[in-house]
Amino acid sequence: MKELAYLTRTMRRYLFLVFLSIHSFLAQGQKPEKLNSSQIFEKIEDLNFLGTALYIAAHPDDENTTMISYLANEVHARTGYLSLTRGDGGQNLIGPEIRELLGVIRTEELLAARRIDGGVQRFTRANDFGFSKHPDETLEIWDKDEVLGDVVWAIRKFKPDVIINRFDHRTPGTTHGHHTSSAILSHEAFDLVGDASQYPEQLKYTQTWQPKRQFLNTSSWFYRNREAFEQAMKDSDLISMEIGVYYPSYGLSNNEISSLSRSQHKSQGMGNTGSRGSQMEYLELINGDKPKDGNLFDGIDTSWNRVKGGSAIGDILYAVQENYDHGNPAASLPGLIKAYSLITKLEDTHWRPIKENQIKQVIKACAGLYLEAVTDRQTATKNENVTLEVEAINRSDFPVKLDDIIVLPYGERIEAATTLNDNTDFSTRASFNTGNAALTTPYWLREEGTLGMYRVDDQQLIGEPETPRVIKAVFDLDFDGVKIPITETIAYKYNDRVDGEVFEPFEIVPPVSVAIDEPVIIFADAKPKNITVKVTAYTNNLNASVTLRASPGWKVTPTSIETIIPQKGESRTLAFEVTPPANQDQATIEPVATIDGKEYNLKVQHIDYKHIPLQTLSLSAKAKVVRLNIEKKGNYIGYIEGAGDVVPQGLEQMGYQVAKISPENITPVLLKQFDAVVVGIRAYNVSQELRFKQPQLLDYVKNGGTMIVQYNTARGFDFDGVGPYPLALSNDRVTREDAAVKILDPKNELLNVPNKITEDDFKGWVQERGLYFPNTWDSHYTPIFSMHDDNEAASDGSLLITKYGEGHYIYTGLSFFRELPAGVPGAFRLFANMLSVGKNDEKIKG
Repeated sequence: MKELAYLTRTMRRYLFLVFLSIHSFLAQGQKPEKLNSSQIFEKIEDLNFLGTALYIAAHPDDENTTMISYLANEVHARTGYLSLTRGDGGQNLIGPEIRELLGVIRTEELLAARRIDGGVQRFTRANDFGFSKHPDETLEIWDKDEVLGDVVWAIRKFKPDVIINRFDHRTPGTTHGHHTSSAILSHEAFDLVGDASQYPEQLKYTQTWQPKRQFLNTSSWFYRNREAFEQAMKDSDLISMEIGVYYPSYGLSNNEISSLSRSQHKSQGMGNTGSRGSQMEYLELINGDKPKDGNLFDGIDTSWNRVKGGSAIGDILYAVQENYDHGNPAASLPGLIKAYSLITKLEDTHWRPIKENQIKQVIKACAGLYLEAVTDRQTATKNENVTLEVEAINRSDFPVKLDDIIVLPYGERIEAATTLNDNTDFSTRASFNTGNAALTTPYWLREEGTLGMYRVDDQQLIGEPETPRVIKAVFDLDFDGVKIPITETIAYKYNDRVDGEVFEPFEIVPPVSVAIDEPVIIFADAKPKNITVKVTAYTNNLNASVTLRASPGWKVTPTSIETIIPQKGESRTLAFEVTPPANQDQATIEPVATIDGKEYNLKVQHIDYKHIPLQTLSLSAKAKVVRLNIEKKGNYIGYIEGAGDVVPQGLEQMGYQVAKISPENITPVLLKQFDAVVVGIRAYNVSQELRFKQPQLLDYVKNGGTMIVQYNTARGFDFDGVGPYPLALSNDRVTREDAAVKILDPKNELLNVPNKITEDDFKGWVQERGLYFPNTWDSHYTPIFSMHDDNEAASDGSLLITKYGEGHYIYTGLSFFRELPAGVPGAFRLFANMLSVGKNDEKIKG
């Protein structure tokens, strides 16, 4: 079996690498693109199609990658996906990052998906604040006018002929409120984008636009049953499309490409197995006229005749396509270069830069031209001298000269004045100074936003997937007398002993990073704590004075610490004693490093996963400090990890000693030592081994232990033995973080000792109350709380407790995995009471 598993992994990896070579999937980020002959031909076909489609939905992983791949690879349309949010409100299956950091990961996963399926990625400023049951709630928390403006902006900038909505604007309350809101806003925007009186400030940078038609990407699951769907096919404007096509040049079906694309959403567990054969997609017309024969671009001129002066370009490029020699792509260069000269003269300000960029890439590929500009370091600071290694090689017999290389945005000129002879490598070394370069951190995180919106004041940044890279190298090339500048983003390159050649983004960072390990620090009593500040130098010979600023009522000693760090990349850990106020309080602390009179208060944070480029973020170094009035019983907690959360760190903050347990290591002897055992979120969803160990866990309870099980997703949940008595999970959830909470059993030990729990302990909760509550349970369980969203029936299954043998079992769908990292006092107090059950003098009801 091990050998079979190995072979399966090896084959999957081989097929994946084959596809990556086909689609230039640049997981490392800035690696120069290398197109093979088949890819070059595909790019020429793209050059000759002047039509655009835009797919619109709410979140990363909402998009129909099969449809996007079909439009991009079969139709050759410029195809975009507008995700209204970056997915910050989701959960994370691959690591501990949530909220904004998860949004960064999911942004990069979308870009990885688009590199595979051939699409283009766009966003709005809407913040994924978590699950919403109705668009009224969504559009209240989002600033509807601003998000609608962002959708209008995206359409005016992208100029789609065809818009496809993933969700139905006519069915509010039947799905996630974000989903329906995305369709509502798209539907409204269709009628606004051509009106110059709507969002007129945008017209400084773009023009009005009117798409030809708009569709809903429907399917049978939009209808009551298959019969209702088939009837709709007869009665409505539904279009059926066969998109299960096979691409011989790739050796893959469209469905397989789609699966590879969708599998990039790894943080959401969206790994997908490819399929082959026929696959139908259905579109319902909701705006515009119905196209003939299922051709979405019917009645739209998608040829070069679409633009003034394009006819002559089309004559050349259609001939290039017709006569393309797969064995000698360089034979296409004369025609391509002639067409390039004409494209640069087009008056059309929309299509000219798009086609100019496309044809440059084709020319570069046909010449076998490899251009690289890499630095000797991954990070630099302002006004730092950086060494640049430049390489250029022409692997064709077409005459190409390299005049010089210009380093942007500085205008630094590197002289070359050389002829790039066939297969003769040219390289040189130079340096540039970073000057007053801006930090290359995600632009949407630079300013503090609101619950529903990111703050981005620069109109031209709105919608960009990443902060645009401005540090670039422009290779000034001469193709037989025609000047063609080709721009490459400057990256960092090094050799790894295992992975070989590795490219990473070149980043501008502050000279010093000041970081506190935990974003929230809990003081369970009035005793002082040592809080450490990690100071990392991003320049040599760092000499800094570090202070820890705190809100009034919090005392910090010493007032400052001097530190000297000789080498870039080295760190020092400095300890400050922080004394909280006597009473319960919430405040912030902020580490600040002063260098030559200038203050720095940012932490440099890296997000490093294999499937996305290395992310380097410069973020606020502030941390939250919380003084609790809290008591606890017991000390040693076993934590069985699920799908990634930071609840164990929260328990340690409360003063517990926490041991993380792998399911395969569970034994009665191991469990016996713990005062309580906590099961992490979705643990039974992701671990089959844990289900096998459940009898031992329940025996631990029967023998006097306390076991707390956090939520599992209800969809597909088929484990009847999750509790000692039957309970059934549901999709019930309370999404309003301020929803009223009613205490059902006020005398229950869980609410009274060692901390008195009241409705006030639910103040300040973030994102939601909880999710996937049980909706039926055995009479042995006692429900503790009742809560509900507006206009819904009460849900009583958020926390169930039962006595089992000599011990106690608790199942809870309350979102402790969000509340503890956010430092919500009531969540800590309630969790302390759960851990203390069975260790108090009072007896529990049950």
